[in-house]
Order: sequence, then C-alpha cells, then structure tokens
Amino acid sequence: MAQNVAAFMENVIAKNPAEVEFHQAVEEVVESIWPVLDKRPEYRKAKILERCVEPERVILFRVPWVDDKGEVQVNKGFRIEMNSAIGPYKGGLRFHPSVNLGILKFLAFEQVFKNSLTTLPMGGGKGGSDFDPKGKSDLEVMRFTQSFMSELFRHIGPNTDVPAGDIGVGGREIGFMFGQYKKLRNEFSGILTGKGLNWGGSLIRPEATGYGAVYFAANMLGTRNETLDGKTCLVSGSGNVAQYTIEKLLDLGGKPVTCSDSGGYIYDEAGIDREKLAFMMELKNVKRGRISEYADKFSSAVYTPVDRDLDHNPLWDHKADCAFPSATQNEINEADAKNLLKNGVYVVSEGANMPTVPDGVNHFVDAKILYGPGKAANAGGVAVSGLEMSQNSMRYNWTREEVDQKLHGIMKSIHDASVAAAEEFGTPGNYVNGANIAGFLKVADSMLDQGVV
Repeated sequence: MAQNVAAFMENVIAKNPAEVEFHQAVEEVVESIWPVLDKRPEYRKAKILERCVEPERVILFRVPWVDDKGEVQVNKGFRIEMNSAIGPYKGGLRFHPSVNLGILKFLAFEQVFKNSLTTLPMGGGKGGSDFDPKGKSDLEVMRFTQSFMSELFRHIGPNTDVPAGDIGVGGREIGFMFGQYKKLRNEFSGILTGKGLNWGGSLIRPEATGYGAVYFAANMLGTRNETLDGKTCLVSGSGNVAQYTIEKLLDLGGKPVTCSDSGGYIYDEAGIDREKLAFMMELKNVKRGRISEYADKFSSAVYTPVDRDLDHNPLWDHKADCAFPSATQNEINEADAKNLLKNGVYVVSEGANMPTVPDGVNHFVDAKILYGPGKAANAGGVAVSGLEMSQNSMRYNWTREEVDQKLHGIMKSIHDASVAAAEEFGTPGNYVNGANIAGFLKVADSMLDQGVV
C-alpha cells in the first residue's frame, strides 16, 4: 500500500507544485481510503480518486478597491469549486493575508468529505482573498467586499455554489456581500449562509462549529462511558469557533482554561466562566481588541506573548484532559502533540481545519486517544449552513431548540458513521480513517452513478 500511496502522491505533487497544505490534506485521505480501493476495483477503474483531487472549476480574479485615503488597492480573489457530486458547492470564504491557491485547494478538498459526512446534500468548495480585514474601517471592508462580489456573483447561486464565512469573514462581511449580490442579481435568495437573522439567517449558525466540536468530543467520551463534566480543557483561538466551544463546554460541565490570538495566549487556571467569556466576546467581537486585555482584566489569568523562537506552543503545555484546537491549520506541531499527551490530554476534538501536522496526528493515533479530526469534529458549522439553506428554501425558520437538536443529531451521525467505517475496514477506534472512508464512500458512489463528468 505504501508504494501505491507514494506513487499517487508523486503525481499529485508534480501536478500541483508548492501547494504543501493541499499535498498534506490529500495524502491523509489517500492513506486512509486505499484499503477501500483494494476492495472496490470499480473506483479505480473509474479513476474516482484522481478526479477527486482535481477541482471541477477554479476561479481566480482581481479585486480592486479604494481605501479611506483614496488610494487604489488590488487583492486576489479565489473560488475553488471542488466537487458537486452530492449537491451544490458549499464552503466558506476566507479573508486573510495567508490565503493562496494551495491553502484554498486543501480547504476545498477537506470540505468535500466533511460535507458528505453531514448527511446533507452539499458538495465541496472554498474561496476567499488575501485581503486582511484587520485594522480596516467598515467603509473599507464594504468597498472591498462589494468589489469582490461584483465578480464572484457570476459563478455562484442557490443551486450552484453557496459560500459562507470563514477566517476574516463574519456577519459584517456576509452582510455587505449579500447586499451586493442582491443588487446585481435583482433577487433575494439564500445565496450565502451565516446571514443575519432578520434576512434569512439561522439560529445557532454562529455557534455551530464550536458547539459541534464539543458535541463530537462528548460522543467520543461516551464510547468510554464518560462525560465532559469536570474535564479541564485547552482551547486555542478567540474567534467564533473558540468562543462557542468555550460556551458549550460550560454548558456540559467542562472547565476551559485557555484562549489565544495571533499575539499570544492566556492561561486562566481558575477557569473561563460565563462572566469572563462575556468579556472576551465583547473584547473580540465589538472592540476588536487583543486577548492580552483579558489578563489585564482578570488577575487569575497569565498572558504569554508569542515567541517565534520556540519549537512549540506553550498553550498546549498545560495539564488538562481535553484539547480543542480552534484557530488555524497546522497549529499543533509534533512537539505540541507530545506535550499534550505528556500532560494527560486524551481527548482532542478539532474545531479548526487540519490544525495538527501529520506527525502529530500519528502520535495521537498511536497513543489510541480519542482524536476527532477536523473534517468530522468541526462539521457542525457547515451542517447548520445546510440547515440554513433548507430553511431558506422553505421560507421558514426553525426555533433555536430545533436547530440545536438537529445539530446534535448530525454530530452523533457523523461520529457513529466514522466509528462504523473504521471498524469495517480494520482500524477500530481510528476516527481519522473512519471519517475519511465514510465521507469518501458517499461521494465516490455518487460519482459512479453520474458517469465520467
């Protein structure tokens, strides 16, 4: 098997040079699903895997806009429409200086199988720009997003491609883009998810990724007849995913003790309670401040600035039971993974996309801890995006309780499907293999049904 995987990856790398994140995402999936290809020769004959790694469509465009000083700025815009075998392309838009083709292809590739796992009829896509909303005025963000949508609108639609938010794209950005789409197309449709409640949004959507990651952890613990009650939890990030991860941990009796931003992290040994969480949400969502201000407010917290010279992130070097990486890709390196295991962490539920490097994943799998990979554990966000699409189609809104109940059920379905697939293909308890296989099978069978397209 190793030789076959290596030969396949050699071809992928040659066709997609310098796209290291994409190579990493593809290799993880290929290693997991190779036993499936051995059992199902029809997948090989139809070149299903070769077709899965090639986007159906890549859209690249310039985004010119004018800043508050009257200077013309130019950014790159992207949309990767990866696979539509089971439904319209679905996936977020990311606005961050690090955005490039390779990162978006990795995210789109992951999205295909994540969306498949949700049981909802959604294909996979991803997009964004190297624009940085940090430090920009509302007017600058509006001018940029309107220019961005003035090109993107040609390529999306409620039955074609339905983007959502991601890093750097929250309610403000979604609102500006929706308004521009509505003006250009002269129609009011559910073209974006993550919308405001007054104009087609869904309850629980902002909370969904964080809530889902916690529900997934609870399901994993359930296999050992345990709960989150009393568990000490490390959380990275301080954005949408981290905030609602902390909120749901508090609901289920957990004790979150960390959060972070690009400047550093806080460790609050007393625990982040609801009062402290409310302060953090005001700080990050309204004041757009830095997490260091949390330590200024609460004497129980210690702030540690980022040290680029360290070979590890000290956030992951505290005694704990559970870890919820909720910031960005590859934030847990091999040293971090070793530190987590050394400090007693035996539950890792990924709120971010691919936050653990391959060597770190190997340590978690070899240690047989409860490790929920991002494509399974953080699928709650896109699941509720799918529920938002359903509500838009019906011109109807479910209650908060109804949406939360559906989210809870979807995360249990993802967990159970991952467990069953891992068991069926000889690696019981391995959620990485289970999630990859369960997601792949639905996409592969749909592609077979639809012919060579």
